[in-house]
Amino acid sequence: MEKEIIEIERKLPEGRPETPLSLAVKAGDFVFVSGQPPTDFATGEFVQGDIEVQTRQCLENVKTILEAAGSSLDKVVKVQVLCSNAAYFQKVNAIYREYFSKDFPARTFVTVGSWPGAFDIEVECIAIA
Repeated sequence: MEKEIIEIERKLPEGRPETPLSLAVKAGDFVFVSGQPPTDFATGEFVQGDIEVQTRQCLENVKTILEAAGSSLDKVVKVQVLCSNAAYFQKVNAIYREYFSKDFPARTFVTVGSWPGAFDIEVECIAIA
């Protein structure tokens, strides 16, 4: 089985080294999307705002990457949400439901200690190609 690297046009942050990862990899019938922090692809900067703003940006990034891979949010089978505070759970769910409203994918919500950036959430997923 061959793998295909999925990239999209995006600006990288000034002065920050590029992280050694692919935004997504298509392998067989699946697309594996790397964890997406709330980055504005046009500027390369983290979106500033509350957890709702950050969650929406993460999910928009996931959506953009999936579409570049020929997939969609409707084909997502597994999501992992990494969040800085479990108290954000309900707020994250409210935004999440805007993107996944039926036939929900399997999901894990994990709290983490910190990231090398000023953000509170990251979302990764696996989808059918």
